[in-house]
Amino acid sequence: MEEIKQFINYLQVTKNLSGKTLKAYESDLRQFARYEKNIFRPDICAYITFLSGEMKLSDSSVRRKIVTLKIFYEYLSEEGKTEASPFRKLKFRFRQEKKLPKTLSVAEVQKLLKSLERENRTEFAKRQAVRDAALIDLLISTGIRIGEAAAITLGDIISSERTVLIHGKGRKQRLIYISSPVTWERLKTLIKERANSKDAHLFVNRYGEPISLHGIEDVYKRYAHAAKINPHSTPHYLRHTFATNLLANGADLRSVQEILGHASVATTQIYTEVTVNRKKQVLKKYNYRNKLG
Repeated sequence: MEEIKQFINYLQVTKNLSGKTLKAYESDLRQFARYEKNIFRPDICAYITFLSGEMKLSDSSVRRKIVTLKIFYEYLSEEGKTEASPFRKLKFRFRQEKKLPKTLSVAEVQKLLKSLERENRTEFAKRQAVRDAALIDLLISTGIRIGEAAAITLGDIISSERTVLIHGKGRKQRLIYISSPVTWERLKTLIKERANSKDAHLFVNRYGEPISLHGIEDVYKRYAHAAKINPHSTPHYLRHTFATNLLANGADLRSVQEILGHASVATTQIYTEVTVNRKKQVLKKYNYRNKLG
């Protein structure tokens, strides 16, 4: 539909949105256009009922689609293609489900690190092991997103400061200090190996091309399996684990927000609930006062 194409082009030109976000907007709108034959006279309530009832989408998914439609109809109204947004007099309320971030235990992270030290016989396997060790240790040590790891180039490494320039969401950049000597040594080994390569990316696949997000997930799954840790875990567990342990060890919320690259401290706030729950478990199990009557 032409209006959807024009809207996506408008967002691409005027808003600081990632390609992933633009695709999500387009997907939501095309789904809506398949349901609503006349987008200029939509029955929004019927569509919301369809999403919640027939499609059985979660409240968070429905809420996201409503946000997409609101922005779309505001655009159509400003362009003079509709008289007014159908959302002008509509209000929706949803149950706010608060999901705690999923983490690994410190013991599981230790097992994962141990799995990086296995011996490799062939030269190819050795090169892959150097990349894998640097990649997984970097995710553990910094809590960066896998998309951010995939985007790192050799030019983003500031060796004199032991820091890496991270290209975050919304094209926001931040510097991350590599505090672990072991992580830094693994990065240096990989950097040395990549020094004369054609592609400037730090992490590449077997063909010398930038590693994909699925590629990073596959690397993690191999080592998670070898380490015999939570088989349902993903690389994002490492980000959650990193943040949770920073707060549990005394880091302030604002600093953790900046390190993680969160736009709002409210996003970071959820990790404090995980640390409180863990403290409760430890105190219930180990506090000697509990046994004194």
